Amino acid sequence: MISHDRIFKELLTVFFIDFIELFFPKVANYLEKDSIVFLDKEVFTDVIKGETHEVDIVVKGKFVGKEAFFLLHLESQAQQQADFGERLFKYFARLFEKYHLPIYPIVIFSFDSPKKQEPSNYKVTFPDLEVLSFNYQVIQLNRLDWKDFLNKPNPLASALMAKMQIAKSERPKVKLECLRMLASLKLNPAKTKLISGFIDTYLKLTAAEETILQQNIDKINLVEKEVVMEIVTSWMQKGIEQGLQQGRQEGRQEGRQEGEILIIKKLLNRKLGNLDSEILEKIEKLDLAKIEELADAILEINNISDLENWLNKYN
Repeated sequence: MISHDRIFKELLTVFFIDFIELFFPKVANYLEKDSIVFLDKEVFTDVIKGETHEVDIVVKGKFVGKEAFFLLHLESQAQQQADFGERLFKYFARLFEKYHLPIYPIVIFSFDSPKKQEPSNYKVTFPDLEVLSFNYQVIQLNRLDWKDFLNKPNPLASALMAKMQIAKSERPKVKLECLRMLASLKLNPAKTKLISGFIDTYLKLTAAEETILQQNIDKINLVEKEVVMEIVTSWMQKGIEQGLQQGRQEGRQEGRQEGEILIIKKLLNRKLGNLDSEILEKIEKLDLAKIEELADAILEINNISDLENWLNKYN
């Protein structure tokens, strides 16, 4: 199971300043960036419901040119929730009670549907009195057009485009553009891995779409292509390792062999498109040792001819 909360929290923590600069440039102008401190996680208990809730990210920062501090509270919400505004206000109230500092509340909605605009306000009113009007900033990814972020050289843009509005026919193109932007940023390996993993998690392509992606990669300039292919190769290597591990979990030799054949066929279909029956038959005839050799060779197999040449050595 994918832990969406963990993935988003890690991404937004590592690239917090980039997030603020991308979506809230006015805040970035008055936030002293070198002053930010991530506060320990806050856990609140709902006594009535008997539930505990953990605040996602709370950052303490200083106003530029002032000896005054404020908090930035960022919540990542992967599912629609009817009473979300009320919950966010409860967090606000308890954080204010504890720290007694101004709080800037932000929520990033990452669910795919519904696409209806989410509220950015929670109110408590009477017919004759408005007691409370609590406002918060909303980033709703499924209502953002990825094209609007294409020319913004920001690590968060390269990641979050994968969760924005994408037409079905544009999926390979968007994945390539995410990779090209990531390649141009020249981040350190750890940050590159974090973002590339995010992109591959949330923009999984079909075998046919993978073929289109590879064709489009072949058309970009050689410098870009080299960096992009390093990322794609790391995805493939991870898939191979996970797949083989899955096959090896089978206790019996026969089960292990069948499991690894299944994974190898799936990986090859993803990389090269649907394989014909003759090639599949040759793969199924391989013994366990040859299957593992093929797994090691997958990264060097770039087309059907390469695969046929490899298989012909053993059939």
